[in-house]
Amino acid sequence: MKHEWRKKEKAIYLPKAQPEIIDIPAFKFITIEGEGNPNDPAFGDYIGALYPVAYAIKMTLKKLEFKPEGYNDYTVYPLEGVWDINDEAKKNFSGTLNKDDLVFKLMIRQPNFITESFFQEMHDLAINKSDNLLVKQVKFETITEGQCIQMLHIGSYDNESETFALMEDYAARQGVKRKSKIHREIYLSDFRKVAQDKLKTVLRFELED
Repeated sequence: MKHEWRKKEKAIYLPKAQPEIIDIPAFKFITIEGEGNPNDPAFGDYIGALYPVAYAIKMTLKKLEFKPEGYNDYTVYPLEGVWDINDEAKKNFSGTLNKDDLVFKLMIRQPNFITESFFQEMHDLAINKSDNLLVKQVKFETITEGQCIQMLHIGSYDNESETFALMEDYAARQGVKRKSKIHREIYLSDFRKVAQDKLKTVLRFELED
């Protein structure tokens, strides 16, 4: 049976619109790093570098006669992004975010049966087929977030600070502390097709040990 993250992993990807504590284990991802304003057209090239690799992995697996151990067909996971600001901006931060100062790591989760060697084969395949030079920068990583607070944010990305304020207030009431200002976003909506006030995004930040 096909693994569909929207049905099988609701706790991770479909939280409620209220803060909650969750423990996120180690997962495998294909990732790419960059910096700059996500509203700039160039940002789309980073997103466009991940999907050829993600679909090369998925579709090649379906065609293989001998599948990897543990193989199960699956729905491609949603795009995620980990966001921070550059070091210079941190030194001079005045409380107002300049999106040009943002640094990011975009990623798409991969099933546990995907290996580094298989990724490398699919990465080479995607590089040869794509005109996007950023495909070469895609990496394969295992990332563990651990204990986090997460919440569903509905609305514009520009209003996320309101949701983060609720999450930080919840952390204080639970007696836990936010590890850093770095945060993760999981994009459940396609911003090209969905009105800004209806966008659904999972917001998450890690907690101190």
